[in-house]
Amino acid sequence: MDYVIEMLNIRKEFPGIVANDNITLQVQKGEIHALLGENGAGKSTLMNVLFGLYQPEKGEIKVRGENVKISDPNVANRLGIGMVHQHFMLVDKFTVTENIILGSEPKKKGTVDLKKAEKEVERLSELYGLKVDPRAKIRDISVGMQQRVEILKTLYRGAEILIFDEPTAVLTPQEIKELIEIMRALIREGKSIILITHKLKEIMQVCDRCTVIRKGKGIGTVDVSTTNPTELASLMVGREVTFSTEKTPANPKDVTLSIKGLSVKDTRHVEMVKDLNLDVKSGEIVGLAGVDGNGQSELIEAITGLRKSASGSIHLNGKPITNLTPRKVTEAGISHIPQDRHRFGLVLDFPVGENMVLQTYNKKPFSKKGILNYKEIYKKAESLIEEYDVRTPSVYTKARALSGGNQQKAIIGREVDRSPDLIIAAQPTRGLDVGAIEFIHKKLIEERDKGRAVLLLSFELDEIMNLSDRIAVMFDGKIVSEVNPEETTEQELGLLMAGSKQQKAGGQ
Repeated sequence: MDYVIEMLNIRKEFPGIVANDNITLQVQKGEIHALLGENGAGKSTLMNVLFGLYQPEKGEIKVRGENVKISDPNVANRLGIGMVHQHFMLVDKFTVTENIILGSEPKKKGTVDLKKAEKEVERLSELYGLKVDPRAKIRDISVGMQQRVEILKTLYRGAEILIFDEPTAVLTPQEIKELIEIMRALIREGKSIILITHKLKEIMQVCDRCTVIRKGKGIGTVDVSTTNPTELASLMVGREVTFSTEKTPANPKDVTLSIKGLSVKDTRHVEMVKDLNLDVKSGEIVGLAGVDGNGQSELIEAITGLRKSASGSIHLNGKPITNLTPRKVTEAGISHIPQDRHRFGLVLDFPVGENMVLQTYNKKPFSKKGILNYKEIYKKAESLIEEYDVRTPSVYTKARALSGGNQQKAIIGREVDRSPDLIIAAQPTRGLDVGAIEFIHKKLIEERDKGRAVLLLSFELDEIMNLSDRIAVMFDGKIVSEVNPEETTEQELGLLMAGSKQQKAGGQ
């Protein structure tokens, strides 16, 4: 069998943790090979070894049958290995082309030949159906486009083997569809792809084979054509996983959140939320469905105090909270699981323990007369980390060092534990594996059953359908319809989200 990549018995240790425990991965030429595992199972670590970011304690790596030592990413690039990281490594103020050529600039008479580079970027973009404007600035393009720039960066450096690290974690359903087409185009052109993911649907859709890792150990490699999502899920988490969410019918009571005539503008002063009305009652989960960019993010930011609203009112338990600061909104009784966990959810260079009390550090028992009580802070953190299965070497580890899924579990633990009146969960399971998703869904339903109001924003239609008691569909800044999940289909929701079918919206 001809393998383009062989990683044999790789062992990688960090202080207090064995991230990769004698793992073997063999990738054939021209295949899309999935690397599947729970959050923190060691997938990204293994690929960082292959890309030269980490050095293994033990094991060998072969590229096209030759034994190699990949001491840094430049060596990986020379061997034709490129990596598209989960968190993009782009310079906001630079153009697409400037980002792509950074460190490999073509020179003409001692200066950078930008014209030549733009032509090459255009050629590659055309060849692989990436449709990227080489002259656009990174800060002006969508997340999906930024990812294409990362792909072009690897292709520009001559990559034949591409590693995609959780590539769909930050994409909308439409962008995911487009990315799958791009991957297929890359394979047609003779490339090989390693796809780090825990989205079983995508593995079944696009991958040829799948290697499963559990808690740092290799479980085995299976042919995707001979397996199914249930088998893959149990290989990944070591037990049976239920894909449907079990819940009793909701018992909504008083209105907790009341929004009337709300208008919100984005940073360009374009009106993104238009005269919107919405009520969320205690004891119910209201799902906010819509294609990304229809005002959902701006609506959540206005409720949580991250963005000023232009007009209208927001009331919590009958008290006005319109345009209060995030701290005041929090103290009024709102918990926020933010869409962007790095910008709004964590202080990445603080220890995990301190991140667990970001909303409560100024209250007893965590502080007294302005002096922090670290013993109590870390005691609380330990109990939340255990309850929410946050996998971290210790409470003193910096939040930045955790996998994306474990960062998310830490935020959810902190926000749910405060027993708020309203939980705003924006993309709460983005980047989580099936076991963690099952756990988070149960937690949100438990909170609903305790009488909390939950507003759920998700771009995953099955999550909206599974969790919501009522679905409010947003299109072009307005709630165009309210539907009952038992009485609708994904197809109907899709049409409502596209604005091509409108129903009477409750309270609108």
